[in-house]
Amino acid sequence: MKGEPRSTGRSFRIITLGCRVNQYESAYFHQALSRSGWRPAERGERADAVIVNTCIVTRRAAHQSRQAIRKAIRENPEGRVAAAGCYAQVFPETLSAIPGIGLIVDNRSKAMLPRLLWDAAAEKGPVTACREFEPDTPFELLPVERFPGRSRANLKIQDGCGSFCAYCIVPFARGPCRSLPPSEVLSMMAALAGAGHREVVLTGIHLGKYGVDLGGDVRLDGLLRAVGREGLPVRVRLSSLHPDEIDDALIERVAGEPWLCPHFHISLQSGDDTVLKRMNRTYTARQFSRLVNRIHDRIPLAAIGVDIISGFPGESPAAHRQTVSLIRDLPVSYLHVFPFSARPGTAAAAFDGRVDAETIRKRAGKLRDLGQRKRAGFYARCLGQTFPVLVEGWCGRGRKVMRGTSDNYLPVRFASMEGAVNRVVPVTVERAGKAHVWGGPPGD
Repeated sequence: MKGEPRSTGRSFRIITLGCRVNQYESAYFHQALSRSGWRPAERGERADAVIVNTCIVTRRAAHQSRQAIRKAIRENPEGRVAAAGCYAQVFPETLSAIPGIGLIVDNRSKAMLPRLLWDAAAEKGPVTACREFEPDTPFELLPVERFPGRSRANLKIQDGCGSFCAYCIVPFARGPCRSLPPSEVLSMMAALAGAGHREVVLTGIHLGKYGVDLGGDVRLDGLLRAVGREGLPVRVRLSSLHPDEIDDALIERVAGEPWLCPHFHISLQSGDDTVLKRMNRTYTARQFSRLVNRIHDRIPLAAIGVDIISGFPGESPAAHRQTVSLIRDLPVSYLHVFPFSARPGTAAAAFDGRVDAETIRKRAGKLRDLGQRKRAGFYARCLGQTFPVLVEGWCGRGRKVMRGTSDNYLPVRFASMEGAVNRVVPVTVERAGKAHVWGGPPGD
């Protein structure tokens, strides 16, 4: 990077926890450090610097972040270990108490990571680069030109959230909503396409709020119109959206544009209206039901994934049954189930009606079983159908079986095809397994 001090061949390793936004920002770290003269550490090599890109969305994620930091310190005793991201933003004092940590970098300082690593090397104690978010904090451009070894690329186009759902620590970790201007989105998409990526996943902390800070009528649907006019040789997938952010116009756009993947990941969280209101969510179970049925009616084989929180305070047995019943009766494709985790500083951390850990575990297990059945049903509906599959590589060392992802998010396995890696090829689904489907070339 221009203006940065250059390393003399020092090695680095990046450990990433959490969401697609973190994955994107870790790709930026990799690119920025490489351009500053650092090199990726070899397998088994002790690194001169280890960056742990942390997550605190759940108690488990926070625990895993601390574990990763301590392990990095043990395995790289002469190196510098940096904790970056959401944990550093909200709880820097907790991280600074970990013996051996060298650098703490919050979400506002990630662009400065190469210089901060250089500066921290001269210090004996931990160096902390942490600032609070302000209402007018701008979107920080962290350009990523390629994801080495991957056919699919993430592109962060939005950051921050102002919803303050009762269970969620993310607004404190990511600050206010802010967006990458459309011209920059198109430029970065063109760069990713030019680097050979054939799918770009548009991602954000609250993707459905894209453009609210840009003024005028800039919104997600308008951005997609602009992307369509560019005619880039990539297909586009959207990451998670709230139910009240998916309207008929977006459904029609997905149905009518072959470059836009028929895949909706919807952040529902509960199927009970009382729980939803207590969560500070802004829709009802009935509205969600109508939305899923509209998507299914218009795009019958679209993937519809759903996030659910199990055991939110005040979730009665009847509320849990209502959630199970709602999902069971809808054409949902898969579930992501999260046991409720009280996060300090959130409203729900002080709520009464706490559900005991064993009940949460059992309810989450029941929902995951339901998710497996929904996934199996979705796979079964796709049998005999042909889908465009982005080929991402081989399964195992024999290179006899290839793996890829269909536009509607099927994990597909099929016999090797010559020169197919990083291409989109038609594959007909022939049989379904538990975790993926098997296919072959379309019949005559």
